[in-house]
Amino acid sequence: MGWMNRGPSAGGTTRARGAAFEDLALAHLQRAGLHLLARNYRTPGRGGGEIDLIMRESDGTLVFVEVRARARGTQGGAAASVGPVKQRRIVFAARHYLVRLPTLPPCRFDVLAIDGEGIDGEGIEWLRAAFDAG
Repeated sequence: MGWMNRGPSAGGTTRARGAAFEDLALAHLQRAGLHLLARNYRTPGRGGGEIDLIMRESDGTLVFVEVRARARGTQGGAAASVGPVKQRRIVFAARHYLVRLPTLPPCRFDVLAIDGEGIDGEGIEWLRAAFDAG
């Protein structure tokens, strides 16, 4: 956990920093009582989608989580970076995931936005039901 002392962007590759921010987001959501079902769920083929975290609330709701991190809060910050195209790809991947289930549970799409380093929960904004599948 040494990276938490310095922050996820303190070095390494972009992929490693992204994974570190996802770790931070996952820990934040688990502290709030959600349980991890899948991480980095991808649809097959080109042009598909990816879901950073698929979680389950204690009431059974499936939560598809997009983790976004930005070093600075300019241009709307991390949350504003989940535009319509990204939303469509997440919804596409969620539908792909859901067809495997025998019954359709309640679902929602959340964004966990991390502006700055997100150390110790500072700079983390959890947007529940940030967008819908419609």
